[in-house]
Amino acid sequence: MEGLTLSQTVKTLRKEYHLTQEDLAYKSGVGLRFVRELEQGKQTLRMDKVNQVLNLFNMVLGPIAQERRDD
Repeated sequence: MEGLTLSQTVKTLRKEYHLTQEDLAYKSGVGLRFVRELEQGKQTLRMDKVNQVLNLFNMVLGPIAQERRDD
């Protein structure tokens, strides 16, 4: 999953597990709208709910190193 955005990762995992968005919402205990917004890359999402979804795939949010940009 390295190199993928959060939204791409969730969508890829959901498809690998043969889940619909509805299935993912139900199994993780979040709303369908949340799953859709997550997969669409919405910038403002509750981290606890993101972790509820990721928990199905034995994953959690975490900090990652980022290259510095000199603007």
